[in-house]
Amino acid sequence: MISELLDKLDSNIGVLIIGHGSRNILATNEFANLAESIKILLPGVHVEYGYLEFSRPIISEALDNLRKKSVKKVIAIPAMLFAAAHAKNDIPSVLNAYSEETGLDIAYGRELGIDNSMITAAAERIKESLNSYSKFPFDKTLLVVVGRGSSDPDANSNVSKITRMLVEAIGFAWGGTVYSGVTFPLVEPGLRNLVNLGYRRIVVFPYFLFSGVLVSRIKRNVQLVANDNPEIEFINAGYLGNHPKVLETLVKRINDVFTGDTSMNCSLCKYRSNLFGFEKEVGLPQTSHHHHVEGLMQGCELCEKECTGECENIDNTAHQDHEHIHKYHYPHSHHPLGPVTLRSSKNMQI
Repeated sequence: MISELLDKLDSNIGVLIIGHGSRNILATNEFANLAESIKILLPGVHVEYGYLEFSRPIISEALDNLRKKSVKKVIAIPAMLFAAAHAKNDIPSVLNAYSEETGLDIAYGRELGIDNSMITAAAERIKESLNSYSKFPFDKTLLVVVGRGSSDPDANSNVSKITRMLVEAIGFAWGGTVYSGVTFPLVEPGLRNLVNLGYRRIVVFPYFLFSGVLVSRIKRNVQLVANDNPEIEFINAGYLGNHPKVLETLVKRINDVFTGDTSMNCSLCKYRSNLFGFEKEVGLPQTSHHHHVEGLMQGCELCEKECTGECENIDNTAHQDHEHIHKYHYPHSHHPLGPVTLRSSKNMQI
C-alpha cells in the first residue's frame, strides 16, 4: 500500500497528523515520534503534526509550516481512536476556519476506528504484558478494556466492541468495559463490580494511543481496587503506542482520502440521527470549544514524568481533566458510576 500511496502523493500534497495534545510531555513526545515514523514510511512527502489543545505546534501552526513548503493541498488525518466530538466537531471547525482564511485546500480523513490492524495491535500489547508472568489460562482470566470515555454514545459503544473482539480473538473467559472519564462506569467503580465475577486474574488494558495523565490515573485506580482484593492478580497491559499496526492504520487512512472512503459513522451519530436519548443534539453547529487551551502547554514539573495525581486538585479549569463545558446537558449527568464533573445541572461535559 505504501508504494501505491507514494505514487499518489506529489510535492504539492502535504499530510497533517492531528493529535489531541496533552499536559504530559511524555505523551506529546510519543505522538511526535509517531509522526516522525509516518515521515519515515513516506519518504519525500511533506508530513507535519499539530495538536488540538495544550501542546504545540497547534493545528494552524502545522498548516502554516506546510504552506511554507509550497503545499497546495493537505490531507488531514485525526489520529483519534474513535469519532466523537473532537473528530466530528472541534478539528473540522479549526480546519474549515483555516481553509476559509487562507484558501488552502484541506481534505479531512477519518479516525483510526475499528480496524483489524488496530485490534491486532491491541491483542499484541495485551500478550506482551503477560509474557513476564507465570502461565495462566486465558479462559480463566478476565479482560477489562478501558476507553477514554465520551459524551458520544456511539464512540463509547465502539470501546465495548473492541472488548468483545479481543475476548474472542484471544480466548478470555469474560470481558468488561470501563472508562477513564466523561461517561460511566469509571475505572474504580467498574472494577469493583467486575471483581464480583470471581476471576483470580484480571488484565486491565487501556485502549489509548499514548501515555499521559489519564493512563497514569487508570493505574492508580486499578491499584486501589487491587489493594482491597489481594487474592486477585491484577495486570496492567501497555497502551497501543507507536505500534507498527497503528502506523499501518494511519497509512490506510491517508490512502482512504484518495479512494473517497472517509465517512465517519452517521447512522448512530448523535449529531445527525435522531438517536434515542440524545434527540436535543441533532443538528448542533460544528464548532470548536478548545480555543482557550489551544497551545496552552500549562502544567507543572510533575507532568514531565509518570503522573502522580498530585496536581489534580489545582483550581485551574484548563488543568482539570479537560472535560470541557458545553451548553447542552449530558442526559446521564447524575449517574452514580460517572465522574463528579458530570453532575452539574447546568452543564454537560464533552
